[in-house]
Amino acid sequence: MHHRQQFQIRSEKPLGFNACRIVPYRHAGGDYLLVCGSNRQCQLFSNEGYALGSIAGCSKWVWATTTKQNSTVVAVGSKDGTVGCHQLIFSTVHGLYKERYAFREHLTDVVVHHLLTEEKVRICCRDLIKKIAIYKNRLAVQLQEKLMIYEQQEGEQLHYVIKEKISQNFECSLMVICTNHIILCHEKKLQSVNFQGVKEREWTLDSPVRYIKIVGGPANKEGLLLGLKNGQVSKIFLDNPFPVELLKISVPIRCLDLSSSRQKVAIVDDNNTCSVYQLSNSELISQEPHANSVAWNIHCEDMLCFSGQNWLNIKASNFPCHQQKFQGYVVGFYGAKIFCLQGYSMTTLQVPLSAPMYQYLDRKLYREAYEVACMGVTEADWSQLAHESVNALELDIATQAFQRIQDYKYLELMESIANQKRLGGPQANINHNVFIGDILAWQGKFNEAARLYRKCGRSDKAVALFTDLRLFDQAQEYLSGDSTTERMNILKKRADWAQDIHDPRAAAEMYLNAGEILKAVEIIAANGWTSMLVDASRRLDATDQASTLRIIADHLRRLGSVQLACDILRRLGDTTALATALVECGAWTEALALAKQHPDISRNVYLPYARWLAEQEQFIEAQQAYYEAGCLEEAERVLNTLAMNAVALNKYEDASHFFWLFAKHRLQLAAKAELSNEALKHVTQFHALERKSSAYYAYQAIHRFTNEPFTSSLPEALFNMARYLLHETLHGPLTGISQFAVVYSLMKHAKTLGAYKTAKHAVTLLQNLKIPVQFQESVDLAVLSIRAQPYQDAEDLLPLCYRCSMSNPLYNPRGNCCIHCGENFIFSFISFEILPLVEFYVEEDISAAEALQLIKTEPLKANNDLKNGEDYQLYENDRQSTDPFSSYFYSHQLRDQTSKIILNRDALLQLKPTEVIVCRWPPPLPSQYYRNFLPDVALKHCKHCNKIFHADDYELHYLQKNQCPFCRSSRSSPTF
Repeated sequence: MHHRQQFQIRSEKPLGFNACRIVPYRHAGGDYLLVCGSNRQCQLFSNEGYALGSIAGCSKWVWATTTKQNSTVVAVGSKDGTVGCHQLIFSTVHGLYKERYAFREHLTDVVVHHLLTEEKVRICCRDLIKKIAIYKNRLAVQLQEKLMIYEQQEGEQLHYVIKEKISQNFECSLMVICTNHIILCHEKKLQSVNFQGVKEREWTLDSPVRYIKIVGGPANKEGLLLGLKNGQVSKIFLDNPFPVELLKISVPIRCLDLSSSRQKVAIVDDNNTCSVYQLSNSELISQEPHANSVAWNIHCEDMLCFSGQNWLNIKASNFPCHQQKFQGYVVGFYGAKIFCLQGYSMTTLQVPLSAPMYQYLDRKLYREAYEVACMGVTEADWSQLAHESVNALELDIATQAFQRIQDYKYLELMESIANQKRLGGPQANINHNVFIGDILAWQGKFNEAARLYRKCGRSDKAVALFTDLRLFDQAQEYLSGDSTTERMNILKKRADWAQDIHDPRAAAEMYLNAGEILKAVEIIAANGWTSMLVDASRRLDATDQASTLRIIADHLRRLGSVQLACDILRRLGDTTALATALVECGAWTEALALAKQHPDISRNVYLPYARWLAEQEQFIEAQQAYYEAGCLEEAERVLNTLAMNAVALNKYEDASHFFWLFAKHRLQLAAKAELSNEALKHVTQFHALERKSSAYYAYQAIHRFTNEPFTSSLPEALFNMARYLLHETLHGPLTGISQFAVVYSLMKHAKTLGAYKTAKHAVTLLQNLKIPVQFQESVDLAVLSIRAQPYQDAEDLLPLCYRCSMSNPLYNPRGNCCIHCGENFIFSFISFEILPLVEFYVEEDISAAEALQLIKTEPLKANNDLKNGEDYQLYENDRQSTDPFSSYFYSHQLRDQTSKIILNRDALLQLKPTEVIVCRWPPPLPSQYYRNFLPDVALKHCKHCNKIFHADDYELHYLQKNQCPFCRSSRSSPTF
């Protein structure tokens, strides 16, 4: 190559062929040569004559080539007449490590650019540069036929010398240099080659590698972070043959970066999504859309930036992103500087970090805000950080911030605080609050300053502050604890003054603050201020000032705030006074709960509660309350009065219910009786009251029949009820039960059902009774009609004894029992039919629980070997049989039929559970056992009253009223 003045400026280079055309070519500031000729190619040469590559190949000599200025299109013409146009594409070949950026320039030169200092150095390679890699003080440059390794000289900025030369042509898509190794990547394979060109290790991955990031480490043990096409993030170490999978996503990875502490990884995938993961547990921390590249801040662990869609996004921690307009790709983030690749050039963008700093300030993270500010914010931001740090008592950060903005006034104050720390020792954290209080006071924030003074034990400064401002009330609030006498004197004088000017509320408050509680209480009570009384009580200690609290409680009760008085009495633990107060205010729920916790005050609660219930006409609950209060006579008087009033008002069903409650009450007393004679007395009264309850229950239907035009009871039921009542009143009448109504009802229905003998007997009984005038004609007609009938009863009406299997007359002088064997009849307490039940007993050594368990056990099949087993025991005569009850179905055995049936364990085991009804009574009453001799007849037993019913009748009544017909108990009610 020669100059225009005809002297040679470049040494000669042999081409190896005949050149037909040489055309200068300029692109991106670089000078090249287009050479074509007999080699049938058009080649690109550097301006120094080094071949860089072939542009086009032809079948004949290439005679001509040309290009336009500043164009990438090259035209080529060959001997065979072919003309072709080819476009040259100059790709970007570069490498980045922190602030050092190396890139290819003019295809043959390497430029190393320090992005912070803007220092550059050029390395001329005089060959086509294919790959560049940089790491710390190492630089690798891959040429067409060799690999050059450079090393930066120590102590010299950006001065590189050749360290090694590897004369091999490595085929790879990515290249990374480490301290002593070259890492070559081609699709799925990674190779580690030392600086002598020897392959030391090879890794084969599951998917092609899309991105390699060197993360540093000791020499020969460096680590590399890999992003694969299958979404896997792996890490390899040069001294470890096995890749380590860190995490995996479902989308191919385009770009990734590791945080400075190596705890988090940021990934940009093919969906343009930037995801941040915690490497320790692969947890997704955050995710942002529209990203094409990402980089962590080297100096801040929680800050990264990413670019996409012409926006630059800066994200700190979990805060929202801060955006600004930007074009290009982010490749590095160093403090407040972002390294951006825009086209073929690398630029350094200075970004203010004010937004992240304020985000940390909003979260009160002052240390993190200071670290962000150190990377680059405005003076106003530093001022804001300083003042907010002072207000938050972060004095170290505030001092450093004030130094940045050179605010000498505040720095002097910070120095004063530092001196106080040195002199105050452990109290330094309080002393600097005094300074903050002075600042707040200077800013006009007096209340906040006073609170700080009091917090640091300098209430005297707060008092002085408010005294200067003539805010005496606030000054009194901030009197220090060691000036008690002065405080009390000031408050007392101010209280006397307030009372003299007729301001009792202010006087009371001052007396309270001065400790003159009684004076304050008298003033407050005289004015009826209950809320102030409560406030005064809250200031008192329940142990040391109990008498004053009782005075306040008395005033509250006098003022009508009984509930507030109760709260005070609770604090005192005075249960008696509390109970009285609760009763006074009608808080019965709390009073009853208190009585349950303290049985000694039960009478004080239950007695007024019972009287209140009686006033509310809740007499049943009232008698129960009398019982709980220990007023047994009063409780019985209430029940007896209720029952007799119900009888007087012809409400016999209610009378039956009240007598049943009376009977239950007697049974409870019997259970609590300590003496056997007393228990026996209560049991006897229970049976008498229970018979009364049953009689009034049956008489309700008779009364309706005789006094109302219509009745819902069937004739058979009324006939059975009349028979039942007639037999129950044989030993004496019951108050309110009309003997005429019973006999009249018996006569009418006996005539209707064909029991003429019984009807005639009823006529005989009517002759001894006073007949009401309104019934006289009806009775006379019935008597005439009955006398014309035969003297006999229909056989189907005669009651059958299921123990002796013998029929009984409809009228039995002995009462409701069998006239032959004396067995008591069991009636259904709806239809009053005789039920097919026979009572039996168990041996004395068998407990109720054991008997119940034996009955519930299914009977064994009959066995001929058990014929001699004793099944039951009679008082008068022992008999043996497979069925303990079978002997009582024969008339020749009547001599045994007046005795009790007592079964042993073997006999109980032979009974079917479905045929036995057990009526369980509370002690001292024993349980009763009945056997159903007609299992096909379904029976229902009420566990609350032990009455037995036909199942159909009981279920119908329960569906209608959801309660037992007799005792009015629901199935969810507690039993005895």
